Amino acid sequence: MTSSEGIITFRLTFRKAPPMADADVREINAWRTRLRDAQLLGQDPSRYDGYGFGNISRRLGPHGLPPYRRPFVITGSQTGGIELLSGAHYASVRACHADQNLIIAEGPIHPSSESLTHGTLYAIDDALRWIMHVHAPNLWRHADTLELPVTHPSVPYGSPEMSQEVVRLFTDTDVRERHLFSMGGHEDGLVAFGQTATEAGAALFAALKRVRRLGT
Repeated sequence: MTSSEGIITFRLTFRKAPPMADADVREINAWRTRLRDAQLLGQDPSRYDGYGFGNISRRLGPHGLPPYRRPFVITGSQTGGIELLSGAHYASVRACHADQNLIIAEGPIHPSSESLTHGTLYAIDDALRWIMHVHAPNLWRHADTLELPVTHPSVPYGSPEMSQEVVRLFTDTDVRERHLFSMGGHEDGLVAFGQTATEAGAALFAALKRVRRLGT
């Protein structure tokens, strides 16, 4: 399987299950709409061979669970082109085994191709509750100028190697304080995260504001 945008590259154990109630995805939908309005998430025939891009997730359940069993809800695979999602467009990831390249999920739809990266972040820090994976070309090109932590350019998205790179960033850089990193080998890709949606979103939009000041 190739590494084209939007294609799932991890092993997936999936159980078909009813959709979440629309009320349960209201907050995540509101943030997804904000990202979509900013063209950080969506689908465009002129970008990435027409595949949908970007995804968002939030943690489910209590704190204190084992790292690989920190469930989260995430946008379904290739839902970027849909203007407003319902509970039928989200999947629940029940377990993430990055070392085995394995995601265990359930729902009405397969989870996003970036689920392994989301699961790795939640495993690293039990306090994290929100992750936003976006595509911002200008910000991605200026990640070094803004001194953002960057994963190695040889590492593809959605892979065990990307999970290892995320762990490295948390070990070797100040990414925990920045709440944002660039994916060096994933064109235009960045990831924002936080204990709240506001914390993750603020890190992302502040960086976008900074790069606009560069005038490029």
